Amino acid sequence: MKRLAVYCGSATPADPAYLDLARDVGAGLAQRGIGVVYGGGRLGLMGAIADSALAAGGEVIGVIPQALVDAEVAHRGLTELHVVPGMHERKKAFTDLADGFVTIPGGTGTMDELWEALSWAQLGYHADPVGLLNAFGYYDDLVAFWAKMADVGFLRPQHHDLLIVGATLDALLDRMAAHVPTQPIVRMAASDL
Repeated sequence: MKRLAVYCGSATPADPAYLDLARDVGAGLAQRGIGVVYGGGRLGLMGAIADSALAAGGEVIGVIPQALVDAEVAHRGLTELHVVPGMHERKKAFTDLADGFVTIPGGTGTMDELWEALSWAQLGYHADPVGLLNAFGYYDDLVAFWAKMADVGFLRPQHHDLLIVGATLDALLDRMAAHVPTQPIVRMAASDL
């Protein structure tokens, strides 16, 4: 994995542990020689990821919609900043520029990005690992929901392992490195769907 798309919040939670986590992730990826592709913002967890990765000598590529550039939230000190028309182009650029995806705590936009990465993996639009850093138990309910989708039958057994979960960055990256692509829906027989 040469570059990972990192999905996270642009907000700054009251608990400083979340900003510390973002800083640790940015620095940790840079120290491993893994470039960061992220939302291109300078605020919240996004800014913390970028700043810490840059301070550790890492490559940081931002992808940001023009509307957010106009709102003056773009980070101007990145290795590269790609300005795109909207969110659809942003998420496609994440997929094109990265070799995998890591989601750390965030809100609605972060969930949108995570679910699209999983959906595209399930369909076969990419075969890259999709990781979820479940720090502080933040995503416990989401992990339980993922299992519920499988239990009910909305998530095929061969796709259950698409979501790779780790409580620490090291554990998550180890699991992601061992990722084996699954059979995508587009290669399944109709009887298997």
